[in-house]
Amino acid sequence: MTGPTDIRKGRFDVGFGLLLPLLLAAQPVATDSYLPALPAIANELGSASTSLTLFVLAFGFAQLLCGPLADRFGRRPVLLAGLGCYVVAALGGAFAGSVAVLAGWRTLQGFSMAAILVCARAAVRDLYPAHEGPHVMARGLTGLGVVGLLAPLLGAWLVQGAGWRWVMGSMALYALVLFALCWRSFGETRRPLAGDVSAPRGSARAVFASRSFRAWASVAATTYGGLFCFLLLSPMVYIGYLGWSPAMYGWIPAGGSLVYIFSTTMCRRLLRKYGPVHTVQLGATLSIAGATIQALGCWLAPHSAVPLLVGHAVYCLGHGIHQPCGQAGAVGDLPHLAGRAVSWSGFGMMMVAFSVGQIAAQFVDTGYSNGAWPMVVPMLLAGCVLLAIAFLWLPRLQHPIRKEST
Repeated sequence: MTGPTDIRKGRFDVGFGLLLPLLLAAQPVATDSYLPALPAIANELGSASTSLTLFVLAFGFAQLLCGPLADRFGRRPVLLAGLGCYVVAALGGAFAGSVAVLAGWRTLQGFSMAAILVCARAAVRDLYPAHEGPHVMARGLTGLGVVGLLAPLLGAWLVQGAGWRWVMGSMALYALVLFALCWRSFGETRRPLAGDVSAPRGSARAVFASRSFRAWASVAATTYGGLFCFLLLSPMVYIGYLGWSPAMYGWIPAGGSLVYIFSTTMCRRLLRKYGPVHTVQLGATLSIAGATIQALGCWLAPHSAVPLLVGHAVYCLGHGIHQPCGQAGAVGDLPHLAGRAVSWSGFGMMMVAFSVGQIAAQFVDTGYSNGAWPMVVPMLLAGCVLLAIAFLWLPRLQHPIRKEST
């Protein structure tokens, strides 16, 4: 049977090295480019926050289905099905005539995103040993950051120049091109165990029995929970509260993506020098520092965007360290259950993001009486939790990410 080392030496690795960041970037294409369109959608159809909320819920719950499917039937068919549904959902959203219809299409798009990301992340574990996972994910997430840099700028430009429906159309075009690339280049990566056609029964229990999974999945979920509150509430803060135009706002998530690109690149160097635990400890320090800068700005200069922007940049530095380490670490000890481990980790990320985001959104009113605090407080809490995980929990793991022979 061909092992992961043999696959990497073949022609497939060139295709996967390009496809991984493109597949991971399907998420910022669906979210970051959508953010500048929220006010325009609200003016035409009504509040668009429901469509974003349902997208996140669908993305979270569908991963619990897509993980077992990818373990049983393979990564390729589940991935191609997800990309096809992504195209259909984006086109349906572009022609939606009501906020309810738009929310329905965005829900389907969330299901599609689950299939795409579960298969992409599981394929990393299929092809690479555990100790290489964070490095590979960091490279992939650097490419995601490049797309994340361009997505909000393109979204803002399309909203102002052509209307929000063209944002949805651009999502469909992206997924269609990616579908064609995967159809041609993405080979099956799952290697079934001898005598087995699917993952063993009780695999969800086996996933949560892993101390490594619980710790590293908590890192990924916590850092994303803080960032999601920025994604959800920053349009209201910068466009509604501070009075910025959608085009000006588009530079904020784009700037965060630029910092994220630098951070994921830096993460690879830190991993080689310090290892995953010490690297995440540095990331946690950056996370709490960024959130603290924002909180001080809300307190001392509530109408200034400068501390919000600086704090967000520092938080993104930490986020770019936490995501590759957390996502790869969660599946590192579970190569035979990669799909399920990825799906439960992703589900946890989305549920934390949804829960925290819904609570924070309750403190945003039409008069913006609470300023930027609803966006900042969750990031501050996330920084505190990340500090606790990095300095109190991860050092207690005997082998945070085990090396294995190939």
